[in-house]
Amino acid sequence: MRRAVGPLLAVTVALVLADSAVVTLALPDILRELDTTVGQVAWVLISFNVVLGICAVPTAMSLTRVQPRLVSAVGIAVFAGSSAWCAWADSIEVLIVARCVQALGGAFALLGCLELLVAEHGERRGVAAWVTAGVIGTATGPVAGGLLTQAISWQAIFVVQVPFAVLAVPAALAVRAEPERTPDRHRPALLPNLTLALLSAALTAALFLLVLLLVEGWRRDPATAALTVSVVPLAALAAGPLARLLRPPHAVEVAAGCFLIAGGLVGLAIPPAAHLAWTVAPQALVGLGLGMTVDRLTAHAMELRLPRVRHAGWTIGARHVGVVVGLAILTPVFTADLRDAEAPAEEAIAALVLDAPLEAQEKIAVAEALGRELAGQEGQVPDLRRAFESVTVEPERRPALARLERDLDVQLERAATRAFRDSFLIGAGLALLALLAVALPRLRNPGVTA
Repeated sequence: MRRAVGPLLAVTVALVLADSAVVTLALPDILRELDTTVGQVAWVLISFNVVLGICAVPTAMSLTRVQPRLVSAVGIAVFAGSSAWCAWADSIEVLIVARCVQALGGAFALLGCLELLVAEHGERRGVAAWVTAGVIGTATGPVAGGLLTQAISWQAIFVVQVPFAVLAVPAALAVRAEPERTPDRHRPALLPNLTLALLSAALTAALFLLVLLLVEGWRRDPATAALTVSVVPLAALAAGPLARLLRPPHAVEVAAGCFLIAGGLVGLAIPPAAHLAWTVAPQALVGLGLGMTVDRLTAHAMELRLPRVRHAGWTIGARHVGVVVGLAILTPVFTADLRDAEAPAEEAIAALVLDAPLEAQEKIAVAEALGRELAGQEGQVPDLRRAFESVTVEPERRPALARLERDLDVQLERAATRAFRDSFLIGAGLALLALLAVALPRLRNPGVTA
């Protein structure tokens, strides 16, 4: 049991931070099964990040007065119970409330596990394990959620967390750690936390909008989308060995990471075609940037600042407030762009139908079926398969009908890609703002190492 304590606590940290984005690929299924609206289902994602961002610092303050193992055990138990509640939710309102409770338990578990990992492994190794687990969890959340949704159901996302969390409760109770009663000697590290917030807002485009583009825009299934976005966590894991090999100064590494994230998001904004291969290199850049920035900035914001857990709370708050700000900025942009793309897409569809080698009555039937589907799916990238399934043509013209369907799908993929372009570019701009936050102090004072 003693040998399993550290890994179980690290897995708990990864699970909590994965939950900030784990439902991304499941949102379409939740939308259909719970019979809700796009605005409401977005709160399944937003509510968790809002509560975690708001509660992180107050939770950290409480840990300076209470036994960390008790706080951790209670937080993990609440996280496990609310995860089960999420899986059994039968309405969107219940699911959102359960997600809020899950985030509250997650805040106590997350910061309590920091103190327990330090008690178990020492200051340097404990903080490093906590930071690394968080980066892995953040990057792998959408991948795990997509695979579980495709293989089983969206409820499975929450069910699989319960046994890990239940096992982590006795692991937390097994660690003897006293509250960190060190006086509050230092102010929060403003620059690293600001940079973390801006990068988190930028990474929202890569971890949230990209999967929406793949599933809703390019009509890939959740498993395919999950495997595609696995490039980000794999590249993030490769960033550590690369940094150790090159050993760049802290500020240079963080600045390079910000630049890579910005470049990757620009690449996602302008793919030459709606093919998964065009997303690989941009995702690799984003993943490398993620691995070069988030852990370094988190460690720097906590370094030599006491009490340690309070400054860890500021980093968690900054990251999740950044996610919420990113969603608040980017979501209205891409939804507005989707609406703006409807008229030109409909004109292109009409032109393709008119030019198709079909009889006049067949063209009318196709146009009517398409009109019904477009009207029923207003405000989103339409799925036209049902329209074509409802149309009957003579056997000799079926290849022409199939070719028309393929041409329309290509047209819609192009429209979806254009609709997401501005949001990706705004995400790149947020990453460049983070780069500016790193570079400005050095330009003003070359001796600054932050």
